[in-house]
Amino acid sequence: MYKIVYEENDVVIRFEKDLIDQETMSRFLGRISLQSMLKKGNASGAAARMRMKNRLSTFPTGFDLIRDPALNKGTAFTAEEREALGLRGLLPPRIHSIDEQVERVLWNLRKKPTDLERYIFLTSLQDRNKTLFYRVLLDNIEDLMPIVYTPTVGLACLQYGNIFRRPRGIYLTLEDRGRVAEILGNWHRKDIRIIVVTDGERILGLGDLGADGMGIPVGKLALYTACGGIQPSLTLPVTIDVGTNNEVLLKDPLYIGCRHPRVRGEEYDDLIEEFVLAVQQMFPGAMIQFEDFANRNAFRLLQQYRDQVCCFNDDIQGTASVTVAGLFSALRITGGDLKDQKVLFLGAGEAGIGTGDLLVSAMVDAGLSQEDARRRCWFVDSKGLIVKSRTDLTGHKLTYAHDHEYCADFLAAVESLRPTAIIGVSGQAKRFDRQVVEAMARINERPIVFSLSNPTSKTECTAEEAYTWTEGRAIFASGSPFDDVVINGKKFKPGQGNNVYIFPGVGMGVMASWATSVTDEMFLVAARTLAAEVSETDLRVGRVYPPLPRIREVSQAIAMAIAELAYSKGLASRQRPEDLEDYITSLVYEPEYQPYV
Repeated sequence: MYKIVYEENDVVIRFEKDLIDQETMSRFLGRISLQSMLKKGNASGAAARMRMKNRLSTFPTGFDLIRDPALNKGTAFTAEEREALGLRGLLPPRIHSIDEQVERVLWNLRKKPTDLERYIFLTSLQDRNKTLFYRVLLDNIEDLMPIVYTPTVGLACLQYGNIFRRPRGIYLTLEDRGRVAEILGNWHRKDIRIIVVTDGERILGLGDLGADGMGIPVGKLALYTACGGIQPSLTLPVTIDVGTNNEVLLKDPLYIGCRHPRVRGEEYDDLIEEFVLAVQQMFPGAMIQFEDFANRNAFRLLQQYRDQVCCFNDDIQGTASVTVAGLFSALRITGGDLKDQKVLFLGAGEAGIGTGDLLVSAMVDAGLSQEDARRRCWFVDSKGLIVKSRTDLTGHKLTYAHDHEYCADFLAAVESLRPTAIIGVSGQAKRFDRQVVEAMARINERPIVFSLSNPTSKTECTAEEAYTWTEGRAIFASGSPFDDVVINGKKFKPGQGNNVYIFPGVGMGVMASWATSVTDEMFLVAARTLAAEVSETDLRVGRVYPPLPRIREVSQAIAMAIAELAYSKGLASRQRPEDLEDYITSLVYEPEYQPYV
């Protein structure tokens, strides 16, 4: 790990590279320099001393320091730091290591009676000590990711107004038109590289939650840091609040958003465009991730801006990448060839169509024509099988409307089409019922069953159901985590097809290369890289994704692949480092306390 070393008047300060942002480091060095001069009695000139004094006044000390979550160490401040930074008497006298602090956090966490209480506890920790929060999360990622993100974040969004403690990120409303850049400028960090933005209309499978959907950008960015190593100071969550059509929220006195019906049309589009342009002005080089926009806006906004700015839609492209990666892994178990697969999707929204498009690209790479590849992807929406004879189809669904008899329900489609894989992205619980799964087991020796809808309450079937109804022959993956399942004495470890395997690595690769756009090819490369990280041991227990404790290693591999692609395709806007892997490693945030004196 590289070091930044500063020396003055026998005082040596060392900073891990990129663990403290440039602005904070500059302010801190100004403070230490002045302290050193005062202690040494250095009288090198009133002007120099005045410059140092001015720099000192901008760096937090005392209460301000321990209330700054980016700098706070709590009881881990050393005796020297307490003396130098005006902390004596403000903290209990016992000095604890970060490991002891982690132990205290976990002790308290285990005492919480519900997952929502654990979510509130962890977000409160993030508000007061970011380093400790990320250390706890990273060291316990398998246990805590379901608390910080799905499925618990869905429950948190449903009750966001009730559990609201402290504002996070930027909220934009229609009243801010003409001032969006100014409002983005209110954010206390100026070097922003990753933005996650939502309008709250389609939060997970829970529908329109308006401003209460802010829990999703906040949670996603926590995973960018924990799983991808993105410096937290480089991230910004944004909610664009144009109202909500959720009558429960509109009548709720504790709702935190605008209390009017959702605005659409030109007013909506103008606000989105102003936001996108303001990001280019205020945070040049930042990547925008569109998150949980409804179908009516998700596809068209991606189409409108993907070639203009550095952006992507995680529900369309991230979900597609992790799902295709799961299929790559599943075929290592079945021994099948990608171009011979027939995939039936339950759900023809962002996730389904996005996955179909990326799967077609992968099949074309495998040797099929685009037309033949599309004919291997079939969709069932709320009105039945998507076929050419239907007259109600519009938009992206038309691409996958094939010549075939109409089937009114999913089971009939399975029996008629005889797919090798079924993928649930419908947000409708229990749609992969016993009849459907048993039909898949009758048609295939190793049926591929991906039940990807979130949160757990919306999943098409559980891991236990899939394994039990197929007598352990199913290759299963889900959007939410499930416990291990034992069938006939064999233990299965179901894989979680969570986008967290994709977007943190993509973000790091884009950030490292300063890529000017995020392409579909990047997500196909990410899918192949993720699948390659699945070991034979993983496959033997039925897991089609790597274990979560390896997530940073996986994200680094994806970041390397994305950066390499950006440089090879001429998408990188900065010169390639001599050692790209070493450079990316140097950017990785490690949640460790830095010595201040």
